[in-house]
Amino acid sequence: MQETTIFKPLYALTHAPINAYFSKNSDDFVVREIPLYAFSGQGEHLIIEICKKDMTTQEALHALSEISGVKMRDFGYAGLKDKQGMTTQFISMPRKFEAALANFSHEKMKILSLSAHDNKLRIGHLKGNSFFIRLKKVLPPDAVKLAAALDTLGREGFANYFGYQRFGKFGDNAAQGEEVLRGQRRLKNPKMRDFLISAYQSELFNRWLSKRVEISKFAAEFSLGEFSKIYGLSKEEAREIAAQPQFFKLLRGEILGHFPHGAFFSCDDLGAECERFARREITSAGLIVGRAKLRASGLGGRFEDEIFAPAREFEAQMNGSRRFAWSFMERVQHAYDTQNAHFSFSFYLPKGSYATVVLEEILHRDIFEGAATDED
Repeated sequence: MQETTIFKPLYALTHAPINAYFSKNSDDFVVREIPLYAFSGQGEHLIIEICKKDMTTQEALHALSEISGVKMRDFGYAGLKDKQGMTTQFISMPRKFEAALANFSHEKMKILSLSAHDNKLRIGHLKGNSFFIRLKKVLPPDAVKLAAALDTLGREGFANYFGYQRFGKFGDNAAQGEEVLRGQRRLKNPKMRDFLISAYQSELFNRWLSKRVEISKFAAEFSLGEFSKIYGLSKEEAREIAAQPQFFKLLRGEILGHFPHGAFFSCDDLGAECERFARREITSAGLIVGRAKLRASGLGGRFEDEIFAPAREFEAQMNGSRRFAWSFMERVQHAYDTQNAHFSFSFYLPKGSYATVVLEEILHRDIFEGAATDED
């Protein structure tokens, strides 16, 4: 069987890999969901705040279904949470079943609060997530490096790659998704088909974003003449990119979005948009290739076409969208326990961003290889 080549995106930071031990368990990885809006306190739906550990969202719903009698299709949630670690999230269900939860007890899950609301929760109905991560076996010099990396990401932002969750244990989900689109692989399960196609779209997004990180790095590392020659830019285009003070360079004609949510639009006034980017009002919005979505133009369009051209023939089979390419952390805090050699940190991410992507950027290593984890 032919071995799948796993694409590894470029890191934005430049430090060497940092040694640390990461185990995704309920003590060292904690996620707290932040709802998109305050719940009304009235209505036909019950909002349940649950805290679970070492179980998936679907497993939590099954447990709630068994004791309450609510059918699985009648539950609502804003997003799926990891099985490993301790996670807090909100679930909705018909309020008429509230009495059945009076004596709820489960070894891996607790109900933290109940409130009423007018609507069922839907995917995406969250503001973001707060994270706590503890790294172990961290030597003092590495703690200094970790703190510096976190401070830089907190100040400048990070490349909002799709994380390992999309690509499967063997990293071959994207390749299988392309086979589905080409008619070389047939699946009876429509959800699995959609998931594999999504992995294909996600890898293309990661490849495009990695190219943008490369451009941003090279703009600072090469002379104007060398930089323009590498990418076939005019001197004016090269100068316009290299002159931007922030690390992640914007391109004229690319698609931008109001951060942390809002409409997408074309980058026409590059100078003004760089100023708004510095204020975290807008950010770059990469393509999830598919049907009838806003197209980039000019230089931004050229670099999109380089990556996404092979997928254009499949556009009619995929739902397209835009995703923030460069995202920003908030409330970054960190502490080093010298006695136990533990480095702990916490931060908030808007929805659609992965804490594990941030962690890999900080460590500059695959967090689930070798000494970095005790998982399979």
